Amino acid sequence: MNPPTKLKYSILFLLLIGCNQSVQPVDDVSADFTAAIQAGIEKHIEEQSNLNGGYFKLIFNDRELNLKLVRVHTEYLANLGPNEHFACVDLASTDGFVYDVDFFLSGEIGNMRVTEPPVHKTNGQPLYLWEQNDDKTWHRVPSDNASPELLGVIKEQDQFEFLYKIELPKITDGSRMWIPRPVSDAFQTIKLNYFNSPVSQIVLKDKQHGNEIYYMELNSDNSGKTIEISYNVSRLEKGVYVDQKRNPNNYLAPNRMVPANAEFRKIATEVIEGKLGHLAQARALYDHTIDRMKYIKYGDGWGKGDAVYACDVKSGNCTDFHSYFIALARAVDIPARFAIGASIPSTRDEGGINGYHCWAEFYTDGSWWPIDISEGDKCSALSTYFFGHNPANRIEFSHGRDLLVDPGPASGPINFLAYPVLEIGGENVKAKVEFSFNRLSL
Repeated sequence: MNPPTKLKYSILFLLLIGCNQSVQPVDDVSADFTAAIQAGIEKHIEEQSNLNGGYFKLIFNDRELNLKLVRVHTEYLANLGPNEHFACVDLASTDGFVYDVDFFLSGEIGNMRVTEPPVHKTNGQPLYLWEQNDDKTWHRVPSDNASPELLGVIKEQDQFEFLYKIELPKITDGSRMWIPRPVSDAFQTIKLNYFNSPVSQIVLKDKQHGNEIYYMELNSDNSGKTIEISYNVSRLEKGVYVDQKRNPNNYLAPNRMVPANAEFRKIATEVIEGKLGHLAQARALYDHTIDRMKYIKYGDGWGKGDAVYACDVKSGNCTDFHSYFIALARAVDIPARFAIGASIPSTRDEGGINGYHCWAEFYTDGSWWPIDISEGDKCSALSTYFFGHNPANRIEFSHGRDLLVDPGPASGPINFLAYPVLEIGGENVKAKVEFSFNRLSL
C-alpha cells in the first residue's frame, strides 16, 4: 500500500496500534524478561544518543530524524526464536511528531543488542506486516498483499475474555469513581466473570443514551488498590442496522465539545455540494475527514473529542476524527452519534490492548450506519469496509456524549466514558488503566 499523496513529503506519524498486530506475544513473560528487554532498548538508545548530540538518529525516507525516547511498549514484547526478541518503541522527533519503530534484539538476557530498528507504519498505514509460518518463524508481508486479519479485521464473529484493570492512586476520603459497564445488544453478548474491588458498587443508568455505569465511593484505605473486571464477550460483525429505541433527531443536537457553528456548516455545505441524499453526503463527509485529518497524538488538546480543535489543528486520534465528522454531519441535518470501546487485536490470541478505540454512526433511510474513519484512514484498502461496518473483534463500552447520571461528577456531564472517571476532592484524577484479552474458541 502506498501512502496517500498528501503525506508523501510530510512528516510521517507511526501508530502505536501497529505494535499490537505485529507478532505473537511471549506465552509467559516474566518481570525479569520484560525488564531486560526494556533495559536493552533503553541502553541502545542512550548510547546512540550520547554519540549524536543527545538524539537518537534514524534515516527514514531519505531524511535524518532527531529522536527522543517516549516509551518502550513492554505489553507487546514477543519472542521470535532462541535469543531473538521484538518490542515496539515510541520516539518523538524535534519537530513534534511521534514515530513507531520496531526494535529487534538478539542475545541473552543482560547482553542484548539491537540488530534492526525499522519503521513499521507511516501515519498508521503499515509499510509491512508480520505473518507466522508453519514452523512458527515469522516473515514480513507487503501490506498490499495482507489479509483483513493482518490489517486488524475479523469478520462474522469473535469471542474473547476482556479484562479491565484499574490501579488506584493515593485516595482521600470522599473520593468517587465511574466505570463503563458494557451491556449486551444485538451485536454483543456480555457476561460478567468477576468484579474484584476493595469496595462495593452500584449500577447507574444514563437515561438519554441507555448506558450503564458502575459507581463506587472510595476512601483512604483504598489507596494503591487494584480493581479488576473480567467479561466474556461474544461479538458479531456490525453492519447497517435498525434501532427504534431512540429518536434519531436527538442526535442532531450539539454537545459541549461538538458544537454547532457557522464554520462547520460552511465546510459541510461545500463538501456535499452536488451530492444527492444523506447517504452520498455522509460518504463525502467521511472521505473529506480522511483527506483533512492526520492521525497524530501529540501536543495539547488531542484525544478530548473536541471538534473545534480537530477542525483547527487537522489532527488528533480517533475521538477527534469522529467528533469532527459528527459536527459536519449534524450541520447538514444528518443525525450522527459517538461510540467507544476497545479494538481486540486480530493477529494474536492474548495479551495487552493499546487503550480505547472509538467510532461513529450516522442515520439515513431508517437505519444507522457504523463508520470508523480513523481506521479507514490508516488503511485505504479498508476505507470502503469501514463505511458501514465494524469488525467482530471489538467491545463497545458506551455511546453518546455528555453522559448524565445521578450521582454525577462535580465537573458535570461525562464527556465520553471508556477510562474511569475518578474524582478526588472534587477534582478529576487519572488512574492507571490496562486492558487485556484472551481469545476464546467459538
